[in-house]
Amino acid sequence: MDPTTDNAGQTEDPGTARAALEALRAEIAKAVVGQDPAVTGLVVALLCRGHVLLEGVPGVAKTLLVRALASALELDTKRVQFTPDLMPSDVTGSLVYDTRSAEFSFQPGPVFTNLLLADEINRTPPKTQSSLLEAMEERQVTVDGTPRPLPDPFLVAATQNPVEYEGTYPLPEAQLDRFLLKLTIPLPSRQDEIDVLTRHAEGFNPRDLHAAGVRPVAGAADLEAARAAVAKTVISAEITAYVVDICRATRESPSLTLGVSPRGATALLATARAWAWLTGRDYVIPDDVKALALPTLRHRVQLRPEAEMEGVTADSVINAILAHVPVPR
Repeated sequence: MDPTTDNAGQTEDPGTARAALEALRAEIAKAVVGQDPAVTGLVVALLCRGHVLLEGVPGVAKTLLVRALASALELDTKRVQFTPDLMPSDVTGSLVYDTRSAEFSFQPGPVFTNLLLADEINRTPPKTQSSLLEAMEERQVTVDGTPRPLPDPFLVAATQNPVEYEGTYPLPEAQLDRFLLKLTIPLPSRQDEIDVLTRHAEGFNPRDLHAAGVRPVAGAADLEAARAAVAKTVISAEITAYVVDICRATRESPSLTLGVSPRGATALLATARAWAWLTGRDYVIPDDVKALALPTLRHRVQLRPEAEMEGVTADSVINAILAHVPVPR
């Protein structure tokens, strides 16, 4: 028997799983140009069983990024366009009356998938936004008192537009805190934009990833083996204290009305651990914590209005804290 597989055919060798996940970047690059940090963030979220909030202006390939990731991982994906008239049952599913059997049967909603793209999540009312909370936290959906488990892996990738707020419903702090990472999708550099246009001129069709050459390079078995390896990555007491000191410093910052909660500290420890493993180490170092601090913490803090008026951002506050908190040796 192949030493990298068990009787169920699942990958056991962490090195093989790491190589498979590293191959995602090259595969997704066939469809999406210049978004390596976002790809890495999505992989980290999958390893940590977390969810991702993608923020960027329209047209920077947020939807294409998620679709390409699902294709390269051979996972099922569904997309929901969040609108003001969207109902919770449109996301979770509902009971449907069958006239032939004279009984109600459950019709699953789009949330029953591996990667759910919640497009423009802030355009739907809080009632519908909250329909995702149970799915994100409990990995299940309860309809008519019956809990129904969601597939594994399961990741919500929600998008929002950072510039157009008219007619939107900002996500409450409790729901923002459910997202493991907030990734900002920037406009491409000049050269990247030239590459994008060149591909389109040569016939690239973003709706046909198969024709673009995107192929599955990893699967659920690789992901499961990777998660097991991440769980064995060593975290020293000094690193744990470093994470706590960073998060406590946000609660004492004069620029913030809301600092990072213990849940946020736990999230930072988890993402740093996953990043350490992805980079080839079986132990976490301070640089791993620094590398994931911004995407893990930026949506968990709240700026004071006067600081915001002065041009202070969540990222600048967190960067200042990282520069002042003593780094363990």
